[in-house]
Amino acid sequence: MAHLFGIRHHGPGCARSLVRALEALKPDCVLVEGPPEADGLVTAVLQAGMQPPVALLSYCPDEPGLAVYHPFAEFSPEWQALRWAAANGVPVRFIDLAVAHSLAMTKAQREREEEDKDSPREDPLGELAKAAGYADGEAWWNHQVEERGDGEELFSAITEAMTALRADIGEDNPRDLLREAQMRQGLRAAQKEGFERIAVVCGAWHLPALQANVTAKADAALLKEGLSNLPKLKVAATWVPWTNRLLTRASGYGAGIASPGWYEHLWTDTGARRSIGWLARVAALMRARDLDCSSAHLIEAARLADTLAALRGRPAPGLEELHEATRTVLTLGDEALLHFVADALVVGDRLGAVPPDLPTVPLQRDLEQTQKSLRLKAEALRKTLDLDLRQPNDLARSHLLHRLKLLDLPWGEIAQVRRSSRGSFHEVWTLQWQPEFALRLIEASRFGQTVAQAAANRAIERGAQTEALGELATLIDTVLLADLPAAVPAATQALQDRAALTGDAGQLLAALPPLAQVFRYGNVRQTDAGLVSHLLDSLIVRAALALPLAATALDDEAAAALRSRLLAAHSAVGLRDAEEQTAAWRKALQQLAGLPTAHELLQGLATRLLLDAGDWTSERAAQQLSLHLSAGADAPKAAAWLDGFLNRNAVVLLHDAAVWGLVDAWLAGLGEAHFVQVLPLVRRSFAQFSAGERRDLGQRAVQGAVAADPQAGTDWDEARAILPLPTLRLLMGLSA
Repeated sequence: MAHLFGIRHHGPGCARSLVRALEALKPDCVLVEGPPEADGLVTAVLQAGMQPPVALLSYCPDEPGLAVYHPFAEFSPEWQALRWAAANGVPVRFIDLAVAHSLAMTKAQREREEEDKDSPREDPLGELAKAAGYADGEAWWNHQVEERGDGEELFSAITEAMTALRADIGEDNPRDLLREAQMRQGLRAAQKEGFERIAVVCGAWHLPALQANVTAKADAALLKEGLSNLPKLKVAATWVPWTNRLLTRASGYGAGIASPGWYEHLWTDTGARRSIGWLARVAALMRARDLDCSSAHLIEAARLADTLAALRGRPAPGLEELHEATRTVLTLGDEALLHFVADALVVGDRLGAVPPDLPTVPLQRDLEQTQKSLRLKAEALRKTLDLDLRQPNDLARSHLLHRLKLLDLPWGEIAQVRRSSRGSFHEVWTLQWQPEFALRLIEASRFGQTVAQAAANRAIERGAQTEALGELATLIDTVLLADLPAAVPAATQALQDRAALTGDAGQLLAALPPLAQVFRYGNVRQTDAGLVSHLLDSLIVRAALALPLAATALDDEAAAALRSRLLAAHSAVGLRDAEEQTAAWRKALQQLAGLPTAHELLQGLATRLLLDAGDWTSERAAQQLSLHLSAGADAPKAAAWLDGFLNRNAVVLLHDAAVWGLVDAWLAGLGEAHFVQVLPLVRRSFAQFSAGERRDLGQRAVQGAVAADPQAGTDWDEARAILPLPTLRLLMGLSA
């Protein structure tokens, strides 16, 4: 006889009631909604290294992008059913539609470029929720099922409700119809084998379909018609770690919950005063952040939660009541303080683990061994890692993180810090492990069986496919940082080949900064800077030749874009610091500064760079400034030249009286119409200065002519000036 248990896929109340029902029934076979390809993995649920949340990953080895996850938390009813069966030696099987078929359907839909016909249906519990006075079906289910006490009678009530809903709504989803036919076939197979007490654990929505009077012949015909034309796919399955945060997403069979942390609390805290335990966790979280939360606060919050539950006719406070009590009593209405409570407790950062002997690809095994040897644990919680590259272990960690980025597996990202980590012995990373990286490792396994081998092969492939010089130069930088000498020649050759075919100044300029970083800081990271020095020198000369022409006939937007690249390239030339290349670059800047057809923004910028480098004297720069800010110059063009010359730095204005006087005279000499036209442009230029620079400029403007001309304002009363001299001599111990 079959006993059907309709559950919610991640429901602690369902899970608790299911365990009690299984203990009472003592089934001789357990059938669970899930992928049959994973039947051989069920025994792993009892292994010591298995710590939920975890997920069954089913994928196509030939096309790793075709994959599906079936996640389980400790409070998932299916997880508890699997553990109960494994612990009691009871046969257990998954009876859902084979993943080979479901993935084949997905592949066929992609090839037809059709929209997903299996998008989530509207909430079928919505009508029941409205009738009971709840905002939505999930809230109704939480209070009626998940937050209630234990009760085996729960499942008969669920069956009755779902039967009524299915009769009213019906089912027209083709994939669900196939799944339910397969589940009925699985139940028939167990009955045919002679099992007498069969427990079937499935999503509550499928209960009426499994109870329906459908013949085996009809199900076989439906499955044959629906699956006969699908491609044949090979599927592999394994367990992978999962996180609470990913439990909030719809994945696998469409299960997603909004509050996994709260559900975990419902599962672990079975006492009548579970609200006290929850508020105690909130208090501990607040105190850890130096926020005031006393025992009196907790008592009042618990009383308020109980009162709200009573007013709403609920047997005990739920998450909604506890949330309102926390906001009212503990955070005093401050919604901002509730964000970290929701993030840390309602959702949580729990990361599961799986035993090391489970089947996996060699690449994943190599990564796990490398993580262990480097003492670099994968964690779901975001953390900062400061590496000292003079230490062998930290250098090896850096190599690993850069290699993983090449494999599109960004476990770590270089943190944005105030000081540049590229010019020192430190690299600051932000780390956060994501469970989907397991699938990316499988996808990347086609490149090699070790992380180093796979990253090198992926870099070589990317170099062959990339056209932009800047991206290729960045690739060379990355493979050197990742310590992949096998990939450096291929990436360098690809850059040389692309560079030989282009005269585009923008691409040439974009390639300089990454190569200069390698050359300048290679020794810090123990890479061979000589590998790129010849290529860098060649590109600097070519970029210098192309720069003046590239700066002509540009609109304002294109000129602004070229300015950014020009500044980055100028810094790169400074890092290279080679006589021949520096001379070629400064010659290009001189041509640009005096080129009438060049955009005024770039002319002014070139003038400023030459002045800062000492190639031009203040007098020569002042001549250019006087020329471009003359009364006959077009006001917007003059403002653009001034914007380039100031270069977001007020030093030249503050410390060069001649420049100050010229800019002051130009602004004072503008007519009203021109001044109104120029004002927004000049204001934008001055807005780029730091607050301290703007303050100093204001003080100098107030001083007026005295600040502009140090020799002005020297008239003073000598008789009054000598009056304090006797006192000063006395204080300083000087003789008269």
